[in-house]
Order: sequence, then C-alpha cells, then structure tokens
Amino acid sequence: MSYLPEEPEEEFELNVVPMIDVIFAILTFFIMSSLFLTRSESLPVNLPKAVSAEMQKQDQITVTVQESGDIALNKEAIALDKLQTGVRDLMGTSQESVIVINADEAVNHGRVIAVMDELRAIEGATLGIATQRGE
Repeated sequence: MSYLPEEPEEEFELNVVPMIDVIFAILTFFIMSSLFLTRSESLPVNLPKAVSAEMQKQDQITVTVQESGDIALNKEAIALDKLQTGVRDLMGTSQESVIVINADEAVNHGRVIAVMDELRAIEGATLGIATQRGE
C-alpha cells in the first residue's frame, strides 16, 4: 500500500487592509458631506447660553454685533444709523419677519440695546436674540 505525502495546509489569512481603506473612504465621505449641511447665517461670535433656547422657523434676517461693537446685517458690515433702512430693504413686501440678533457675549450691553432700539422701530419685525443651548 502506497501513501501519498500529505500536502501541507495553507494557513487562512484575512487581509484587512482593503477593508480599512474602504471604511476610511466612507468615513471621509460622511465627514465632508456633513460639513456642507451646516448653514451659517452670521459671523462667528461667542453666543451666551440659555436653557430655554428655541429655533425660529420664519424667514430670518440676521444682525450680528461683534465683540468690537461692529454691526453686520446678513454678514455685511453696516452702520447703526443705516440699519433700519437695510432691514426694511431685506423685508421687502413681507408683513412680518424675524430679526435674530447675534451679539457676542463680550459686547457692551448698551451697544446691543442701541441695535434693539433701531430694530424695534420697524413695523412687523419680531426680535430674537440668538443663544446656545446651555446645560
């Protein structure tokens, strides 16, 4: 009786490098796509925190008061005395509009009040102050 020599069994080898490449490609896709989903309607400021903060759903006009006291209307610099005219132009024929004030927490309180006084004179304008949800 003749025996055939046993063939050595090859060890099972799982190559994970291609799988890791695919996972990183998918991760990169989701990170890049999520960056384009965020909407920034104002200049970056450090907003104060409020536990009762809510999102507004109407058409918004954004007025930003930066730490230096400079004012911007929808990301464009504007003087305080021209703020009413600029907001009225943006409102156009709409009867009501929400004006969101993004004031940096380091801004002088009097500067924010001066902006609010200018905006309160506009008929049909509802004022809101942007905050970050505090915990």
